[in-house]
Amino acid sequence: MRYDIAIVGAGIAGASVAAAIGYRARVLLLEGEERPGYHATGRSAAFWSETYGGPAIQPLTTASGAALQAGGYLDPLGAVHIGRAEDAGAVAALLDEFAATPVPLAAVDPQPLIPGLRSEWTLGVSEPTCAYIDVAKLHGDYLATARRAGVVVESRARLSRAVRADGCWRIDTEDGRVFSATVLVDAAGAWADEVAVRSGVSPIGVTPYRRTMVQVQTDPAAPADLPFVIDVSGRFYFKPEAGGRLWLSPHDEHPVEPHDVAAEEWDVAVAIDRFQQAVDWRVLRVERRWAGLRSFAPDRLPVYGMAAAGFFWFAGQGGFGIQTAPAAAAVAAALLLGDAPLAGIDVERYAPGRFG
Repeated sequence: MRYDIAIVGAGIAGASVAAAIGYRARVLLLEGEERPGYHATGRSAAFWSETYGGPAIQPLTTASGAALQAGGYLDPLGAVHIGRAEDAGAVAALLDEFAATPVPLAAVDPQPLIPGLRSEWTLGVSEPTCAYIDVAKLHGDYLATARRAGVVVESRARLSRAVRADGCWRIDTEDGRVFSATVLVDAAGAWADEVAVRSGVSPIGVTPYRRTMVQVQTDPAAPADLPFVIDVSGRFYFKPEAGGRLWLSPHDEHPVEPHDVAAEEWDVAVAIDRFQQAVDWRVLRVERRWAGLRSFAPDRLPVYGMAAAGFFWFAGQGGFGIQTAPAAAAVAAALLLGDAPLAGIDVERYAPGRFG
């Protein structure tokens, strides 16, 4: 069978596109692992924030908010960006760069909002719209929608090469299977450049980075109404979880080759140290530690669009691929099927042609 569109990668990127176009095209979704969402989607910090990724990403996040809310994927959280006296410039920059957007930010005193916050943390910016996001449900629902639409999902189907001839891609997988499709969508996340090379397409420099997350038990336990707390200068963030637990990260980014990453002891120690410099709580024990891959193009913007005959980039979505999934999938559907452009989204800003 010849498919209209073959999508490589069944994480949140590939699954969302498959769900968006599955009812109007013959779609194949190829996943290299035993189950979809293993590397990045399944290891997300699970929050939705309109400031995350900066003003260039905000339109995609904001446009996705209504769909995520309507689908029951968001729960109230709220965020407070905190800083010390030396971070005054970063606080002013945050307020300034979002001043012309619909994101409701306000300067606040963080002390009464964060129990145990050390006295030197005197600067704060409130972001009340920040929310928890149910990543597993969102990803699962996208896959379920795709399957109902007739999308064929093949796991353990890692692409070994793709060759285009006579307007069609011949797609070979490492286990010897062969598929064919008119259009090939590269939604392979950390492996996006590798998929391009194996398809005879020039890579654009999508680089995977390792990000560390730690679940800790603290004394006192994290209150349920604690907001998401972000160091305005990008040194850490933490948020409450069920049972008084806390998720925290040192906000690290280590460039790595794409592989099954794990948290390293040094990064776990850095996360705890930075956390304890912010609040006077004690970390009683580390209950879980993990790492995920975040993939960025050289300019740190996502890459959406056709770069060569029949080869469509849908990659470079960093740590914001989940919170922007509805809008990004709508962008892909518009470009692949000729739908009307999404209002308020400058698609050319994300086009692969910007890399030459």
